[in-house]
Amino acid sequence: MDKLSILLTALCLPCFNGQALESIPSSSVLKKPQEALSLSCRGTGFDFSQYGMHWLRQPAGKTLEWLGLIYYDASKTVYASSVQGRIEITRENSKSLVHLRLSTLKPDDSAVYYCARITQLLQEAERLYKNRKPRVHSNRQGAAEDHNSLAAF
Repeated sequence: MDKLSILLTALCLPCFNGQALESIPSSSVLKKPQEALSLSCRGTGFDFSQYGMHWLRQPAGKTLEWLGLIYYDASKTVYASSVQGRIEITRENSKSLVHLRLSTLKPDDSAVYYCARITQLLQEAERLYKNRKPRVHSNRQGAAEDHNSLAAF
């Protein structure tokens, strides 16, 4: 039976003031189709309970795909239609953890998985948008970059 490759590697882009997101587990895993995938991400160096958290993935050779988010207080989750019914995102603020569970795995689920803080995701989206437009205005100097921590799985 075919196996799915799920890459689990910690990545920090760039981290400031000791802020980081750590992947759990921190190594690659292989899963069979129809199995379930469970990933976790631990935040350190910031008040985890004050930030919404996102999960994303990037299959080999493809663009980044947003999977879902959980509000800072776990009051609401929002999921992408592509994984609706198979995904669950939960969090444990007391342990600074966010969890992803993806059930009934398919070959298309083979990817590098990321967790991201909401402010970081918005900053990255803004950076990508700015880089796609012709440069009419000079870039802002001194923009806050202390939220740029990612964990890759």
